[in-house]
Amino acid sequence: MVDMLNTGVSGLLAAQVGLSTVGHNVANVNTNGYSRQQVSFGTALPQGVGGYFIGSGVNTVAVQRAYSQFLNTSLWSATSSSSRADTMAGLTGQINNQLSGSSNLQTSLDSFFGAVNDTANAPSDTASRQVLLARAGGLVSTFQSLSGQFNQLSSQVQQQIGDAVNSINSYSDSIAKLNGLIRSSVATGGTPPSDLLDKRDALVKDLAAQVGITVVPQNDNTINVFVGNGQALVSDTQSYPLATAPNVYDATRQEVVGAASGSVLSGRISGGALGALMDFRSSVLDPAQTQLGRTAQALASAFNAQHMQGVDLNGDVGGQFFSVAGPTAQAASSNNGTGNVDASISDISKLTGADYTLSYAGGAWSLRDTNGNNVAMGGTGTAADPFTAGGLSMVVPAGAVAGDSFRIQPSRNAAASLAVVITNPDKVAAAAPLAIKNGINNTGTATASASLDGGALSGGVVQFTSATTYTVDGGAVQTYTPGQPINANGWNLQLSGTPQNGDSFTLTPNSNAQGDNTNALMLGKVANLGVLNGGVTSVGGAYSQLVGQVGSAGAVANDEKTTQTAVYNQAYGSQQSVSGVNLDEEAANLVRFQQAYQASAQVITTANSMFTALLSAVQG
Repeated sequence: MVDMLNTGVSGLLAAQVGLSTVGHNVANVNTNGYSRQQVSFGTALPQGVGGYFIGSGVNTVAVQRAYSQFLNTSLWSATSSSSRADTMAGLTGQINNQLSGSSNLQTSLDSFFGAVNDTANAPSDTASRQVLLARAGGLVSTFQSLSGQFNQLSSQVQQQIGDAVNSINSYSDSIAKLNGLIRSSVATGGTPPSDLLDKRDALVKDLAAQVGITVVPQNDNTINVFVGNGQALVSDTQSYPLATAPNVYDATRQEVVGAASGSVLSGRISGGALGALMDFRSSVLDPAQTQLGRTAQALASAFNAQHMQGVDLNGDVGGQFFSVAGPTAQAASSNNGTGNVDASISDISKLTGADYTLSYAGGAWSLRDTNGNNVAMGGTGTAADPFTAGGLSMVVPAGAVAGDSFRIQPSRNAAASLAVVITNPDKVAAAAPLAIKNGINNTGTATASASLDGGALSGGVVQFTSATTYTVDGGAVQTYTPGQPINANGWNLQLSGTPQNGDSFTLTPNSNAQGDNTNALMLGKVANLGVLNGGVTSVGGAYSQLVGQVGSAGAVANDEKTTQTAVYNQAYGSQQSVSGVNLDEEAANLVRFQQAYQASAQVITTANSMFTALLSAVQG
């Protein structure tokens, strides 16, 4: 009867553990990261009586969580990818909103060139010239506004990078501490505590939302966590924090580094919010800022070149209409030499949109683009013979030493510097600089147009002595090559058609600048003039490319968000099918353990009754 009592007590205690576990599951049904716990029972050792054995009850073997390492790992990976997609979609949405907002650059370009055409229709009208300058100011403001918004977004990304690094460090530190608690609990109790394991897994999931990670379980129930190409975040009970540090070329730009080693990890970060921030900055925001700068440089270059081919209301040759910054060259903070690279644009049509790193290895300079590809250079790097590559001219410092390097950004910050140089409407050069008079006895089919070649306004007479030879102002006979301009006295004379012996063309400074719209008409054509990409992309086309590349990045990000959200939901559903709390199942377990408890209590009651009856019999 003592054995029967012990058997009943063991069943009662086992049912109590089951009821407590069910209650714990129900209480944590809405707890994030909680894994359903299960009780494992085992038969107690039987007691031998004569030639047979009598059962002695039940033992509670363990309380363990319902868990799948594979499903949890899949959930962490899906969390990282989903967080990256969400962050990237949000950032690309912001930059798309900036381009399509009230500061629409295409609208400003259309308004500006519309004012240019109005000036061409009334070249002597001061009001139309004033409107042109006002529209030019509005266009400049739009460039500067967009550049400012891009810079603001860049600052936001910088701040978010720092915040993400702080979160990563906090999670890593907490995981390392839990490693220690779990290991000591196992050493004391023999089995890992489910609630601590759940808490650690929840932290790993939160960490995965910040950055792509690799988790390696250890035999002592601890885990090691790595980021990038093997940078440890957690090893045993030690965490290894990340940090941010200024870019070697630009102190305002933050890079992710190992706090202890200082090694730059930015290029190796992937996944999670931090991976999205790094990818967005390098693959969307930086190219957008560069393309906006290229557009500003193309506008200034093309419009200035044509404006300088005309004369203003005072008969003076036109000067620059716009001003814009050229390339910036930034010396590495690790440089030991002296001086900086002097970079300028030599051929705007050859600008590629890439940034470059110019490095000195002691006796030899080399150039690499944004992707690390070698770029061939012409020249020797001196002022008389600069290096040339990608539409740039670069003069290197004499004080450079081996290991020095410089980052060259041809267009990154150009849009913010765009400005209108002319403030007086009379200075708009709408007229042609030279008037051309054909000889009255010309017999050929040639028609002439003239442009300035950097000289002062001066005339001249071109006299053909044959179809292939000519003189200028009665000078030496020169050979004429069809299609090639005739250069003299600071001007170029371009002929279309075929000249004949005796044909002449007289060039004189334009004396009718007040009513001449020849150059204004040419300025209007700048809107569709090929400037970039080998002379095939206009200013408007460059902006359309900017809108297209940003819009494409946004569309890809939104598609990726949709895909990764579905992948996450599937991974979460699979993980919850194993680890999640099912209230219906827990209700059934509650009834089962309650009945087991009542039945065990009845066994104890029966044993007690039998013992009481026995005592009564003995006493009687």
